[in-house]
Amino acid sequence: MDSKTLTTGKSATRIIIPRSARGDRKHRLAKFAAWMDAQGRQWYEPDLAAYRDHLLTTLAPSSASAHLSTVRARYATILRNDTGRDELYALAGERLRAQGRDDTPANREALVGHLITRLENALVPESAPVTVTTPQDRPESGPLRLTSEQASVLMAAPGIDTLTGLRDTAIIALMLCTGIRETELSALNVEDLHQRLGEDLALQVREGKGRRERLIPYGELSWVLDVVDAWMEAAGITEGAVFRGLYKGGRRLRPGRLSVRAIQYIVTRYPVSVEGELVRVAPGDLRRSYAARLYHAGVDLVAIQQNLGHADVKTTLGYIGELDASKRRAPQIYSFSLDDLPSSSHSRA
Repeated sequence: MDSKTLTTGKSATRIIIPRSARGDRKHRLAKFAAWMDAQGRQWYEPDLAAYRDHLLTTLAPSSASAHLSTVRARYATILRNDTGRDELYALAGERLRAQGRDDTPANREALVGHLITRLENALVPESAPVTVTTPQDRPESGPLRLTSEQASVLMAAPGIDTLTGLRDTAIIALMLCTGIRETELSALNVEDLHQRLGEDLALQVREGKGRRERLIPYGELSWVLDVVDAWMEAAGITEGAVFRGLYKGGRRLRPGRLSVRAIQYIVTRYPVSVEGELVRVAPGDLRRSYAARLYHAGVDLVAIQQNLGHADVKTTLGYIGELDASKRRAPQIYSFSLDDLPSSSHSRA
């Protein structure tokens, strides 16, 4: 560590980022130092639990964990280096004088020991755990189907203040509002967005699974077109592929359409809270959520099957999941006179 990087009272940016830092390491340390400065914290006052929560507003749990590991490694270097201890020793003298206490070597050593202990406690992984739950780790109760509230939180997660955020919002919203597969989303062209099925606006899937073409009416979810149109206008897209990659920096459009793999990665970047744990969402989860939410809103099963492009309604039932009693309760479809039955038989729990 450079001796000049530690200076009492200086910006965390100058202290935490060594001159030798490059690439991802420099980016992660700069992000942390900027957050520390914004919080008004000195370099020796890290709050990794608060920083973890800050990271998880924009990053996937795995990325947040990588950022925290880089920060911990940097602090470990600082604490191992004599210059770091010298910096704390000088700081201890300032604190003692400010508190009106005797600035003696013994008092300085005691305060330095206290500061080091606090730092070490703040840096242990247990102080800021990051739980990453992957789809294959889910319980046997079945795949993830988002509630309406969880879906709303997920759509808001990328934000719309940047071109990348606006694109990711449009991707997630369109998949939740139409149930299309990631392969179908990758293949979408501008003219596919505003088609008609009868009197209704519809999304055209030109070649779905099994080479089946279909139209998906937006219905009351047609507001999603405003989101997608806002992305295309901001990106300057007027024809061709709807969803495209961005160059580093997120300001310039790449020429080709997003790959299926890229779409999968984008969706998994935004975890949602499920029963208190952050869970990464896959495109298939958005498709299942669409099916389940439509069914529970009263949409006909066959209509959902046609929207999803399933050849067999049994597949659609698998997407919807296990139905609760209210959906399985039989209505009054027959008539039978109970007048001649014993009165004790007329009531049921």
